[in-house]
Amino acid sequence: MSAIRVMLVDDQRLMREGLRTLLDLEEDIEVIGEAGNGEEGVAAFLALRPDVALMDVRMPVLDGVQATRRIVAADPDARIIILTTFDDDEYVLEGLRAGALGYLLKDVGVTELAEAIRAVMRGGVLIEPSVARKVVAELARLRPAPAPEARPAALVEPLSERELEILRLVAAGLTNRDIAQRLFLAEGTVKNYVTNILGKIGARDRTQAAIAARELGLL
Repeated sequence: MSAIRVMLVDDQRLMREGLRTLLDLEEDIEVIGEAGNGEEGVAAFLALRPDVALMDVRMPVLDGVQATRRIVAADPDARIIILTTFDDDEYVLEGLRAGALGYLLKDVGVTELAEAIRAVMRGGVLIEPSVARKVVAELARLRPAPAPEARPAALVEPLSERELEILRLVAAGLTNRDIAQRLFLAEGTVKNYVTNILGKIGARDRTQAAIAARELGLL
């Protein structure tokens, strides 16, 4: 099996060098390129076409949110994980709306980071549970649930009670394995439920499903 090709986008050279050193120790991960700001990151991504990009948020010239948006517009299948600090919470929702598939804090351990890269490579979405709860809470604060008469039209195919239950756990940041353990289901069964939920809501990934669910008044 070929190694996962990763690109680093961060304006701090020391951070890039540290990440490269740590990730190169993983047998199935290879760092193939770096960029020092968002504009360089967009150009490098489109030239190198990495499997996964680790994207800082606050950078000169072009920030990580705008860079993510440009990359996803050019390549809808792009896999981008935002790496940031607690102080960058204001950018989280915009980054996820832009198409990022993960959001991790820079104090994450190398083991967790490597697992996040693998998870996103497999088609998953990775957000730390504590951060995911903050995302949903912030979304609720910024976008109060609309009154029933003001809510968007109902889904063409409504969610079942079980699907609603799983959607709420997804929005809380739980992984398929966590949900399976909580609901006493097989992990494969939960994965199928999540796939069906995404299809019904018309969301690209778990994060966008949570956002859409809030806007539809389902949470």
